Amino acid sequence: MEIGIDSFAATEAGDVQIDGQKSVLSLEQLLARIEYADQMGLDVFGIGEHHRKEFLDSATAIILAAAASRTQRIKLTSAVSVISAADPVRVFQEFATLDLISKGRAEIVAGRGSFTEAFPLFGLRLNDYDKLFSEKLGLLLQIRDQETVTWQGQFRPALNNQSIYPRPLQKKLPIWLGVGGTPGSFVRAGQLGMPLMVAVIGGETHRFRPLIDLYREAGIKAGHAEENLKVGLHSLGYVAKTKEVALENYYPGYAETFTRIGKERGWPPVTWNHFYAQTGKTGALVIGSPEEVAEKILRHSEALGGISRFTFQMDNAGLTHGQLMEAIELIGNEVIPLVKRG
Repeated sequence: MEIGIDSFAATEAGDVQIDGQKSVLSLEQLLARIEYADQMGLDVFGIGEHHRKEFLDSATAIILAAAASRTQRIKLTSAVSVISAADPVRVFQEFATLDLISKGRAEIVAGRGSFTEAFPLFGLRLNDYDKLFSEKLGLLLQIRDQETVTWQGQFRPALNNQSIYPRPLQKKLPIWLGVGGTPGSFVRAGQLGMPLMVAVIGGETHRFRPLIDLYREAGIKAGHAEENLKVGLHSLGYVAKTKEVALENYYPGYAETFTRIGKERGWPPVTWNHFYAQTGKTGALVIGSPEEVAEKILRHSEALGGISRFTFQMDNAGLTHGQLMEAIELIGNEVIPLVKRG
C-alpha cells in the first residue's frame, strides 16, 4: 500500500486575512514539507485545486513543478484537478510537462471538487455540472491515449486531427478518478477502468464498501482486469506521538474550519462529541499515535476490500508547520513500516 499526503495549500494556520509575505511563507513551508515527505519515504504527495482566499492551490501544476525540482522519488499528483472547469488540453499539457520535469513521477486525480467557485470564475453554468465533467473527462483520457486527436463536444471547440504536445515520459500518464459518494461516479470509474480515489471526510468508512463493490463489478463487466481496478482512500487525519496530543492539536482548527464551511452549506457547528466519535474504530478521521493510525488504515483497507493507496489530509486543521513536519516524520519512520508489516 502506498502512503502519502494531500494538501490544499492552506494559508498559514488557515489565516484568511492574508498578505503577500504570508503567502510566500505558506508556500515555502509547503514545499519544505513535500521535500521532507520525499526524504522520509512517503510514496505520494497531492495538491488540490481551489479558488478561495484561504487556499493557495489554484495553480496546482506550478506548485508540483516546484516540488519536483526539490524531490527525487515521491509521486506528485493533483488532489483533485477540477476537470469540469478546466480545458483538458491544458491540463494534459501541464501534467505532461510536470512528468518530464519530475522524470516520470506525475499523476492526475480528476474530479469535480467539493466547492463551486470555479464555475462562475470561468464562465460556466453550475446546471451543466455533470455534462461538463463527463465530456471533459472523456477528452482528457483520449488525449492521454492518443497523440493526435479528432474530437467534438458541446463545451469546447472541436479538435480535428490535432496533435497535442508535449507527451509525458511515462507511456501512459496515470489518471485516477476522484469521487465522493455518488454511485454513478463509482460505476463510471469502473466502466472506464480508471483507478479510484475515494474521499471520505465524515461518517463511517466501511459504509463505502457497497459503492466500491459497484466500481469493481462495473470494471470487470466492462472487461478490465481486476488487478487494474485500484482503490485509494483520502481521509482527514493526523499523527502525533500519542492520541491525546493528536486530538488536542487537531480539534481546534478542525472545528473552526468545518464550522466556517458549514455555515455556507447549512451544517450545524462542530462539537467535540461529534469530532471524537469520528476518531473511533470505524469513523472516517484517522487521528492518533502511529500504532493507532496504522491499525486504522489496515482496518479501513480490509473493510473496503483492499486499498492500494492511503492519503492523509492534514492541513485543514490549522496545524503549525512544525506539527505537520513532525507528523510527516512519524508517518515515514513509524506508520509506513507498521502498515507494510500488516
